[in-house]
Amino acid sequence: MSHQFPSMSHRPASLRETPLSIRLGAADPNTMWLLVAAVGVFLLMGALRPDVFWTAANLGSMARQFPQVGLLALGILLAMLSGGIDLSMVGIANLSAILAALVMKRLAGPGASPGEVMLYTALGVAVALLVGALCGMVNGLVIAKVGVSPILATLGTMQLFTGIGVIITGARPVFGMPELFTNGLASSVLGVPVPALVFAAFAALMAFFLSRTALGTKLYLMGANPVAARFAGLNTTALQLWTYTLVGVLASCAGLLVLAQTNSAKADYGTSYTLQSILIAVMGGVNPYGGSGKVAGVVLALLVLQFLSSGFNILGFSSFLKDLIWGVSLLVVMALNYLSAQRKLKQKGKEQGVS
Repeated sequence: MSHQFPSMSHRPASLRETPLSIRLGAADPNTMWLLVAAVGVFLLMGALRPDVFWTAANLGSMARQFPQVGLLALGILLAMLSGGIDLSMVGIANLSAILAALVMKRLAGPGASPGEVMLYTALGVAVALLVGALCGMVNGLVIAKVGVSPILATLGTMQLFTGIGVIITGARPVFGMPELFTNGLASSVLGVPVPALVFAAFAALMAFFLSRTALGTKLYLMGANPVAARFAGLNTTALQLWTYTLVGVLASCAGLLVLAQTNSAKADYGTSYTLQSILIAVMGGVNPYGGSGKVAGVVLALLVLQFLSSGFNILGFSSFLKDLIWGVSLLVVMALNYLSAQRKLKQKGKEQGVS
């Protein structure tokens, strides 16, 4: 008996019927609700403290705060679309920032000419991006080649990358970056902070990548049904490797933004960012089991949480209470998504039964 690979018309529905609206970014109910929530929270927090929340200083502060977590959330989006997750992003971000900081501090320090400062600052940025790509590649190899589950693999590499950072720095912060680097990312263009522009550029590129490229389409297909994707001829090993490499690059970019904002790098910065980035992705409509989600939802969820976070700070909420709210929100959103998915499956089953 001969075995043949299934043609596209005979592939499972989960593979061939990946919603076009998800890939192309068309409006869906979840995105519309998030848009309403973002506007509602913005207006509510402003109404509670209009003298502070709606000031140019607070709006500029928010525009400088959310890009770091936003880049990590975009990385979680990619990982989840493939059917996995990456818990090591904060570790990658810190390690990339540490190595970039060491390069810039030692080579572009006092006594360096303006040309040397520019050259070595660019070298530090390149080192950070390279480290992020290599760390992401390690994750991809462990997951795709060795076969370790993504949650266990990235949990282990999170400890590995953090440990390397601790050893390199002796658990002490590295500070004293060139002004060219810190001032450059702290500046504004037409009143918009550079970090917000950096995030907007990455979000636009990510939306284009997922909706307009063959690799993005294959990523959705693999996440929807990895077994069917392999039978359809997709190289899922290479796809996972590329996915986690890109996630590592996004993490390194987030690390560079933190480095510029704090003028320092340390192995334990941003420990709460992992939970926040996962919450943003799930709240933004990304399926934790893979195959669906889009950039627009992640961006809107990011804005909702940023408005809430800023409002909580203004109203005097403690950081512990905020962490509790984020954790409860994540559980509630995942429960609601699960119930919604079960309801859709039952509805689809009834429709197929009728037909």
